[in-house]
Amino acid sequence: MLTVLVEYEAGPGQQDLLRTELEAMLEPAAELPGCLAFELYLDPNCPDRMLTVERWTSPAGWRAHYGQRAGRLGGLLLRPATVRCTGAT
Repeated sequence: MLTVLVEYEAGPGQQDLLRTELEAMLEPAAELPGCLAFELYLDPNCPDRMLTVERWTSPAGWRAHYGQRAGRLGGLLLRPATVRCTGAT
């Protein structure tokens, strides 16, 4: 199993749009082959920071999903997302 933590920081004025985009991904991502869990967490101390915690059966499914997501969110971020993986890579 692969566990992936992805940290996002919204660019100026992009917080609501980033949150909306990430929330819109929750249900579709959870239905993808190989996705065991896809959860969104908001930082209560810094509203511009958001985190997804994802669990996948293998890296291949995650890579395909993340490639689509990166292009969709790029313009909303202050900097590229930080990705940390544990388990099978």
